[in-house]
Amino acid sequence: MNRKPRVLVLGATGQVGGALVHLLKVRPEVEVVAAARNPDKAARLGVPVVHLDLDRIETFAPALEGVDRIFMATGYTVDMLRQSKDLVNSAKRADVSQIVHLGACGDDDTRVAHYGWHQFIERYIEWSGVTFTHLRPEIFMQNLLGYGGESFIVNGAIRHYVGDARLSWVDCDDVAAAAAACLLDPQRHAGQILRMGYEALTYHDVARILTAALHQPFSYEARPPAEFLRNVLAAGAEPAYMKCVFDSYTDFTNGVDIGADQIFDNFPEIAGRQPGTLAAFVGKHADRFRY
Repeated sequence: MNRKPRVLVLGATGQVGGALVHLLKVRPEVEVVAAARNPDKAARLGVPVVHLDLDRIETFAPALEGVDRIFMATGYTVDMLRQSKDLVNSAKRADVSQIVHLGACGDDDTRVAHYGWHQFIERYIEWSGVTFTHLRPEIFMQNLLGYGGESFIVNGAIRHYVGDARLSWVDCDDVAAAAAACLLDPQRHAGQILRMGYEALTYHDVARILTAALHQPFSYEARPPAEFLRNVLAAGAEPAYMKCVFDSYTDFTNGVDIGADQIFDNFPEIAGRQPGTLAAFVGKHADRFRY
């Protein structure tokens, strides 16, 4: 008897992975399994959970047993390179048939270091011969709620480190919707790189949207990137990765054009609806922004 394809979701307790689990668990055509370093933390998701620790390769084979498709996400550390190589090798040995990889911003010529790390991972997946789709989201709207252990919006004051740069934004829920579409129909976007960013805004624009939506004043203050690096390292973030973020923030502050404001029109074709706007995101999370 034919069984349902089993989809393993990495990062299941995170923002994209968690949203993806909720989308897939109501679909009768697949069986979704959450991968977690701490299975107890994932128990609330309401799906089967397997133990997978990206720093312990001995957990890979048991977690991949019977898995047909993978949503692949890694942490914000330079270790992503080693972790991803080991995972792809293990997936190939386990006869996994599809990998949907969550990458980062940028075109193939990007000189932002951590974006490039994700692209090395993309090329390794392609080399493996496993059917793939790469997702390259631009800036997550959820970063407004906090990033690297730091909150950027406090009592109506937005403090960030990118000067007046115009950035392209995407809601994590839309990234999850794209991942679900690819995992439910592997051939539809096989071999594609899907770039995802649908609204180009500065932080001054963000402040205006927050002010209009919440009827409270918000303002933006550009801060020096060195302050960001100091704060996130103090919060325990991984130094090599955050140094890359610092370098990109320095470019933004200095007005260097790294193509961060590109927007795309592919989401209706991927997910069958329009992407979310920043105004809609603010509405969904109004209680987090009000003061």
